[in-house]
Formats: sequence, C-alpha cells, structure tokens
Amino acid sequence: MKITFMGAARTVSGSCYILECGNTRFAVDCGLHQGNKEIEKRNWNLENYDGKNLDFILITHAHIDHTGLLPALVSKGFKNPIYCTAPTRDLLEIMLLDSAHIQEMEAEWTNRKRLRTGGQPVRPLYAIPDAEKTIPLFATVKYSETFEPAPGIKVTYMNAGHILGSAFIEIEYEQDGKKTKAVFSGDLGRPEQLIVEDPSDVDCADYLFLESTYGNRNHKDEEGSLEELGEAIAYSYKHGEKVVIPAFAVERSQQIIYSLFLLRKQGKLPDDMPVYLDSPLAIRATEIFRKHPEFFDNETQELIKNGENPLDLPNLKFTESREQSQAINETRGPAVVISASGMANAGRIKHHLRHNLWRSGASVVFVGWQGVGTPGRKIVGGAKKIRIFGEEVAINAKVFTINGFSGHAGQDELMNWLGTMQGKPMKVILVHGEAEVQKEFGALITEKFGFEVHIPEYMEEIELEPGREFQPVVDMAVARPRVDWSFLLADSEKLYEELRERVKGVEDRPWVDQAELRDKLLDINRHIVELVSEM
Repeated sequence: MKITFMGAARTVSGSCYILECGNTRFAVDCGLHQGNKEIEKRNWNLENYDGKNLDFILITHAHIDHTGLLPALVSKGFKNPIYCTAPTRDLLEIMLLDSAHIQEMEAEWTNRKRLRTGGQPVRPLYAIPDAEKTIPLFATVKYSETFEPAPGIKVTYMNAGHILGSAFIEIEYEQDGKKTKAVFSGDLGRPEQLIVEDPSDVDCADYLFLESTYGNRNHKDEEGSLEELGEAIAYSYKHGEKVVIPAFAVERSQQIIYSLFLLRKQGKLPDDMPVYLDSPLAIRATEIFRKHPEFFDNETQELIKNGENPLDLPNLKFTESREQSQAINETRGPAVVISASGMANAGRIKHHLRHNLWRSGASVVFVGWQGVGTPGRKIVGGAKKIRIFGEEVAINAKVFTINGFSGHAGQDELMNWLGTMQGKPMKVILVHGEAEVQKEFGALITEKFGFEVHIPEYMEEIELEPGREFQPVVDMAVARPRVDWSFLLADSEKLYEELRERVKGVEDRPWVDQAELRDKLLDINRHIVELVSEM
C-alpha cells in the first residue's frame, strides 16, 4: 500500500491522500488548497492527481478543504464512485455549486483586469457544469457498516463528531496473506459539541493518519464560550449597536444559532434583538441540518421531541437576497449578524465589517480559526485598522475571540481519543496542521504513548508494508526535488509581514516585555543565519 500526500501536509488545507493497493488506486478526500497565492497554485497541478485513473474516492466530510477539488478532477475525466454519508452528500450538493460559482466569479474578475492591461484571459479552476456532473457520482454509506469498494479493500466509516455526517475512515487491505489497517481521522470533533454526537472510539490501526490543527492547545469549554458570547451581546445591546459574527456556513453558523437559543433560554438574548443569518449557503445548510435530525446528538433530539428546535428562534431572520443583506446595515439599533466567510476574506461579512468595525459600541466575535494573512487574522492580532474594498477602516469595535466553538478537537481531546485505541499503532502520521504545531504535538504523543510519529511533506510518498512493518519515504531522490521552496519562502515572507505589523504595537509596552520579545526575535535570526550557512 503506497500513499502520496497531495495536501494537508504541514498545512491545514488541501486534504487529499492517494493510495495504491495492488492494481487499485483511490483517494481519501480531495480538498481545495487555501491560503496564500503560492499554496493556492497547487490547485492547478491536477496532473499530479491523475483523476481519470482513480477507481474511487472516500470523503470524510463536506468542508471545502476536503472536497473542493472534486469538480476539477471530474473536469479531467474522473467518473467513478465518491463515497460519503447522506448528510455529506446533501451538503456537497450546495457547497460544490457555491464553490464553482466562486471560481467563475474570481476568473471573471481577474479577466476584467487582465484584458484592460492587454493580458490573456484565464479560465476558472472549474465551472458550475463540472460541479453538476460531480453530484450524481456520490454513493452514500452508513456508519459502522463495512463495505468493499474494490476487491481486497474493506472500508468502514465511523462517526468523527466534527460536523453533521463527518467520519473517520478505517481501511483494511490484504496482501500476501497479511492485513494492513490504516485509519484516516479526517477532522476530529470534540466531546459534548453542540448538535453532533461525540466521536466514536478508534479501535486499532497499523497506521493512524491524525489531524493536528489544535495539537498544541486546548479550547474553552462550552459554558465559558456561551458566557463570552453573552458578554458581546450585552455590550452591543447596551450601546445600541450590532454584534457581527464571521462564521463558516456549515456547522459553525448552526452552532451559533444553537448557542443563541441557549442564551435566550437563560434570558441573555433580548427578544427585541433580531438575529440575521446573512449567508445564502448557511441558510441552505441549516435547512439540510433540519432534514437529518437522526444525526443529531441525544440532547438535541430530546429538545426537538419536546417541541423546542434549537435551530430556530422567534427573532431569527434569513436574508437570502442582496437587497435584504444591504438593508441590515441601513437599519439602526442592536442586532446579531451571522455571515460568511469565517475568516472575513470573502462574502457578505466584508460589508458588515466595513459598516461596523469603526463603531465603538459594536462587537465583532470570531468563533473559528483564522488563517495567516486573512483579514480575520489581522483583526484578532490587534490591528488598529484594516483595508476593506480598498478603504481603510478603523477598528474601534470590541473584538472577541472565542475558540470554544471550534469543531476540531484540542490537544487533550486528541490525546484522549488516541488513548482509546485497543492496539498500539505502528506509526502515527500527523496531517492537517501547521508544522510547528505538529512538532510539538508529535513529541507529546511519543512521550506519552511511545508511538513513532512522522510528519510528511507535500507530495511525499510512503510505502505502508503488509502487517506492522514500516517503510520510510520511498523514491527519496524523486521526492526531494518536490520540496515546495517557493511556498515555504512565500509563507516566511507572510509571517515577517505580520511580524512587522505587530511590532508597531509593541513599542508602547514595558521595557521588560520588549526585551523578552527582542531576544526571541534575535534567536530566530540566529537560526536563519545557521540555515543560510548550511545551504
């Protein structure tokens, strides 16, 4: 069994792992690379995927960083089954069409600029017809039921507790009478998370491919997160202004609605404070959630049985049209506005931030991970102003960062999940995380469990030998030139750009604090000097 890491290697997007078992070639996930320009160039290297020669694809869950390249592969000739759960299929029907629309719009916007300067037009990564051709390929599976998508390959989907219908995937392959079991965690959720059930325990594995998004830290608990959201509401209600919440359309928006339901029961969401869900995609996703109550956790199902739907509020308003969205900012008075995107780098949320960031009585509440270089990252990082639609906007609003709403397991939760394993895995391969986080997390895993840990590179290949033997990176002479130096350098430049911005706010700190930060920077520079001397 050979595996190639097509994404989510020392980064958190582009999840895709291509496996070759005998004559069968298939993929686990097929995600869009998201981030800076260098990393997004990987989306165009479709020849590396060789989609027309994939026998099937296994999808862990609906998020675009795990599924957003599916239509691109279909456009290049892939036409075989795509396995996923029923909620994932329903969510992908709307999400892939939305993603295709974004691809078309971005290409159109780029072409306007290029044509004005005499440049050649570009084509979109994929278009709406490609997404439409993808939808009939979905084949639904159920949790805990083993199936055989190809001879000798057995697959079982287990509940990952991340979003509705999410799964971790167990793959068993027999070769020469020896069985190899690989488990792909997908994105692992948190115990006691709103709406979805807790992650199932993992039985055993020869190789465990484990996400590591938050491998170096833990989250606030639900009670503390609710309390902080209540503080934001109270602050802006008192000042007659809005609470603006950038939120991902799928799962996070529904979690926020559920949280507002709980706050209203506690008397912390005033009846005269309207709640706007201002994202057509989030609205359609919420309707799909309502369609699959059998995937809700017991607490949510009990509420519904008693006539209380936590995904509905008497003061909740869906704003589908552009005119309805614009009217929100023309209306004065307190309100809660939930809108996408979650990192504030696209969508209607940019308009809401432009209208509210400068208001000292407003609140902006970030409830998810903010990528390096995104507007959201800059705001939570303490920027004093930010450019939106070419306009400098002062940041006077009160900014809240609540990480307790994360759908990703924190460090302790990941370690507890690892601790449920019945047998010791031969190898833990860390994916879907930033490199520094993975190093810290990997050391902790080895220290506590004694598991051998590997952190793969982009496009690295590993041979998974039958049974419990491990073959390190194969074709090293070929793999070495694949090191993406342009991406690494661009990422370093991005970090230094962020560092320069933050230094401006450090000069007013006490001398002791400044000296400590100075010493850390000098230490980094020393490492760079050592690196340069080795090259």
